[in-house]
Amino acid sequence: MAMFNYFPNYVWNLTVSIALGSGGQIGEIMDMCQPLLEKAKNGEDAGTRDFMIAWVGVADKLIGLAEEEEAESRFFSAGEMRKRAALYYIVAERMQGQGDPERLVTYKKGLANFEQGTRQAGDKVQRFEVPYGDKVIPVLYTPAEGVEGPAPAVVYLNGLDSCKELLYWSWLPHELAKRGIATLCVDQPGTGESLRLLDLPAHYDSEKWGTPIYEWLAARDDVDAERIGITGISLGGYYAPRVCANEPRFASGAVWGANHNWAEVQQKRLKREGENPVPHYWDHVKWVFGAKDMDTFFEKAAGFCLDGQMEKIKVPFLVTHGSKDRQIALDYAHQSYDQLVNSPNRKLKIFTEREGGVEHVGADNMSFGRNYIADWFAETLGGRTGVEG
Repeated sequence: MAMFNYFPNYVWNLTVSIALGSGGQIGEIMDMCQPLLEKAKNGEDAGTRDFMIAWVGVADKLIGLAEEEEAESRFFSAGEMRKRAALYYIVAERMQGQGDPERLVTYKKGLANFEQGTRQAGDKVQRFEVPYGDKVIPVLYTPAEGVEGPAPAVVYLNGLDSCKELLYWSWLPHELAKRGIATLCVDQPGTGESLRLLDLPAHYDSEKWGTPIYEWLAARDDVDAERIGITGISLGGYYAPRVCANEPRFASGAVWGANHNWAEVQQKRLKREGENPVPHYWDHVKWVFGAKDMDTFFEKAAGFCLDGQMEKIKVPFLVTHGSKDRQIALDYAHQSYDQLVNSPNRKLKIFTEREGGVEHVGADNMSFGRNYIADWFAETLGGRTGVEG
């Protein structure tokens, strides 16, 4: 298997791979994981509270160390520690079942330290709120680098169980920035703050929130409204094409992991076909969709199919997928690509063992996916692909 396989189950190894790819330190991660090895042998759902205790313990230690650095006015160093602590809090929270009393406390620690840590470290990222009905959608904006005047931009959407901070730590916004493209990482309904703090559940017709997000971004003085693209990871591989198909002002699109028929995937998971992304999976999806029971969840999930949607896309569109994806079958990438019949520039990229990035959303190696997608947007939106020499 391509991922870092320390534990005897996929879900826990996926979580560790996310942490490693997002900037976690291997020594700290091993300190957190070694006491958990026996717990993990009892299945993916058992021992998740122990997981949180271990990861929160190291995060709390980092906060203490950051406070010592702050007392000496060493804010760059403190910021890096707080960012790493925020990652560990967020990863720990992601593993918990809904209803755990420490879950929201841990999540809020992650948000607070992400904000303070990125500010202290000098990261050029800011949190904003996009108006959405009588509520808001929280977002993180990373500006383009080296651009005079309005720059192209990309809307970047979560999957089922990610959050805007993890999108930021996928390093795609950093790669886009140096190519002269801004990024908006979005906690859309059903994810991140929108779910946890604003009670906004997921729904299949993502254009309902996709259009307000486009309009907010297009109204910025530093963004060129004619050159805005959209992408998403995992379940974002459903959301992004759906938005692009129904909001024609987007100029380009891509998916990091195709998700053509997520409704069908749920039926397969019911039969235990394929791997789950998080522990306590069925409780998680009911929470995400605001469903009181399994029947209600399946009713809400039924609309998550891109048949009849991909044909509406009339802009350049890229479909990427890992050849060894254990969560979403490779065939869904071919389905999405084959239905892009009205795109003037469609492309399918399958990441193979030759380069890496073969697991779900490149959990084994995200570098190839983020660079390929960043280059795609540079080429289709008018950014840079390098410096000569």
